[in-house]
Amino acid sequence: MLRLGSCPDSWGVWYADDPAQTPWSRFLDELASAGYRWLELGPYGYLPTDPARLADELAARGLRCAAGTVGGVGGPHRDFPAVLAETRRVAELTRAAGGRNVVFVPVPGYRDDATGGYREASTLSDTQWRDLLVNTGTLGRMLAEEYGLSLRFHPHADYQVEYQAQVERFLDGTDPRFVSLCLDVGHLAYRRADILQLITKYPSRIGYVHLKQMDPALALRAEAEDLAFAQAVRLGVSVPPPAGAPDMPAVLAALAALGADLFCVVEQDMYPCDFDVPLPIAIRTRRYLEETGDFDS
Repeated sequence: MLRLGSCPDSWGVWYADDPAQTPWSRFLDELASAGYRWLELGPYGYLPTDPARLADELAARGLRCAAGTVGGVGGPHRDFPAVLAETRRVAELTRAAGGRNVVFVPVPGYRDDATGGYREASTLSDTQWRDLLVNTGTLGRMLAEEYGLSLRFHPHADYQVEYQAQVERFLDGTDPRFVSLCLDVGHLAYRRADILQLITKYPSRIGYVHLKQMDPALALRAEAEDLAFAQAVRLGVSVPPPAGAPDMPAVLAALAALGADLFCVVEQDMYPCDFDVPLPIAIRTRRYLEETGDFDS
């Protein structure tokens, strides 16, 4: 069963508090008016963090929580006490909101969003890989045993788990009982991964999905010019389906063939964007996906 949702990212939201972003109440209003019923919460602090108020705001619009989102603290190979504390904070709000998933987005990565400069090496040492795998497993076990939630790790452009070989190393080194993927098909396409092969090879590790597409020509330009992902986004590399890659009908068919309960959350990167831009795109995207895939109503 595939359930379709969306998230603040599709409204140009990357940060908890930024005047360049759509106000949270407008986002919720437009999400509901676009026909979505499930949402990922996005950066902690963007939506209300008081559980009662958040529940009221969602219920008033007929919305339900698919997942909470951890981001802004980097990858688990870095400052793990800070990562653990943020994950607990998100887990508490997610559980209170009725969500069952925590999407871990390892940003900031090795590039600076604003300048494109390198903050650290683009590959991990063996010691850093060990820390990443062990610490991610600790997060997954903690979420499962203490909160009843599932960890969904998000491979991300400009983080050291972005290419297919890195994703496979990550999966092979983590415990499937506690760690699975947020399969972001756009980020994987940006790095030219074989997404269908990943789904076929690791069917039980696909725990959650982000649906987006990338402009292949702009992705190649970003690589050739050594642009950071955020710089490519500002050029318009993230596009609504069916305008880019991967092949969305093939991806949706492969996901449906898994026979699993999966949230498929639309996440088109558009930071920054004018406030009037996201809603028409969100409506067209929902209609296209519902016409293309087999989603539960």
